[in-house]
Amino acid sequence: MNKLLTSILVGLGIASQVQAQKEIMYIGTYSLRGSEGIYVFEFDRKAGTMQQIQAVSNAKSPSFLALHPSGNYLYSVNEGADKLGGVSSYAVDKATGKLNYMNGQSSLGAGPCHISVDKTGKTAFVSNYGGGSLAVLPIDANGKLAAPTDSVQDAGSGPSKQRQEKAHVHSATLAPDNRYVYVADLGLDKLNIFEIDTKNSTVKPASTPYASVSPGSGPRHFTFHPNGKYAYLVEELTSTVAAFSRNPKTGALTMIQDNVKTLPDDFTDKNTSADIHIDPSGKFLYQSNRGYNALAIFAIGNDGKLTKVGDQPTEGKTPRNFLIDPKGEFVFVAHQDSDNITIFKRDQKTGKLTYTGQSIKVPAPVCIIMAAR
Repeated sequence: MNKLLTSILVGLGIASQVQAQKEIMYIGTYSLRGSEGIYVFEFDRKAGTMQQIQAVSNAKSPSFLALHPSGNYLYSVNEGADKLGGVSSYAVDKATGKLNYMNGQSSLGAGPCHISVDKTGKTAFVSNYGGGSLAVLPIDANGKLAAPTDSVQDAGSGPSKQRQEKAHVHSATLAPDNRYVYVADLGLDKLNIFEIDTKNSTVKPASTPYASVSPGSGPRHFTFHPNGKYAYLVEELTSTVAAFSRNPKTGALTMIQDNVKTLPDDFTDKNTSADIHIDPSGKFLYQSNRGYNALAIFAIGNDGKLTKVGDQPTEGKTPRNFLIDPKGEFVFVAHQDSDNITIFKRDQKTGKLTYTGQSIKVPAPVCIIMAAR
């Protein structure tokens, strides 16, 4: 009997180890070329492979996604919604990772393109690219989205007549201390800084209300170094990156590098930069380039400044969004125009990437996130 019990326990142990190696990934898409909406995959870390387990119907281009801090809920912007915008909430089945639709709300502006959730899990911030505004939505205890309780409308323009004819709010990124949210406006070449009232789901301008970047650069996405002292901004229109130091008391940003080139000198075709991430160790920064179709790789110095390490072709067209897994072992790149996600192994000492040969078909993927387990 003891031998049998031991055998069963050993078997269960092996099974749990296998299960622990699999993680859940969520893919946001544009409603193009047969896309069904949000795709759910299981990632097998040992094998380095992804397998689809669900497709969640949403015909309104559920592009950018965000997970609730509890892991129990997922939120999508619906970029193809009407002029009032749209945001959806989903319950996450913790056993399988599958999604069940709960409810939707307006984002109070056209073209919602980014959503983030504060660390208390009580407030969502939605960036309306077309509407040039930020919407603030409370999250109920059951994970559902409530109607917006606050919004901020930007106004103005930039030197690029085609892309900066008006305000275009592109992302809202929470500070590590959860006290401030940084809102990138591509049209105004500004990072607006707001203090957050998490109890009432409202915002107000910080004492230093914004940081400006070079005219015509086009702020897009923003990310913080793990130590919280430094932060980095994608400048979409000039295919560059800006580096900042941050005052944790006031939230104010001080630029330490501007217009750092991400493209090789000999590349002269059209390109726009898109996404930006730092590896978990804080040693390397990656930025995606659409046109050159590669990730630019930078080493991060102790002073927060960047030094170019190299470029990694992404094996697809238009790498809009990418993910560095929480362990820093893999990088996943979502290609909007070649309908695929490619997987790379990451050298944690050099920061360089090696293509694994894995390319997963997904129609018009534009966002990829992983549920921590």
